This record gives sequence, structure tokens and C-alpha cells, in this order.
Amino acid sequence: MEWWNRLKTFLREVTAETKKVTWPTRQEVINTTTVVIIASFIFGIYLYLCDLVFFKLVNSVFSVFNVFS
Repeated sequence: MEWWNRLKTFLREVTAETKKVTWPTRQEVINTTTVVIIASFIFGIYLYLCDLVFFKLVNSVFSVFNVFS
């Protein structure tokens, strides 16, 4: 039954620590979620454009050396 007492102590401490947490407001959650979504789109577009440029660059180098001909 030692494990039972340890479990109860653990759960009591978790409850006490959870009450100390400063939870974000609804508006803070909405704002940070919006920032994450916008940043994801910006980075996605940036990486797409970098991929496109590198693809064109590699194809032009390959065509100069007739790699695919």
C-alpha cells in the first residue's frame, strides 16, 4: 500500500502546482495562435520560393553540362 500513499501525495502536489500556474487569457491564446499560423504561412512561402530558385539553378547548371541530354 506504499504505492497508494505515494500516488495520493503525487496527485495532491500536482493539484497544488497546477493552481500556481498563470493561465493565458482567451485573447492571448487567440493572438499567439494567429501569430503562429501567419508565421507558418510566411516561412512556407519563403521555403517554396527558395526551393524554386534552387531547382531552376540546378537545372540550368545541368543543362550547361548536358547532364540530362
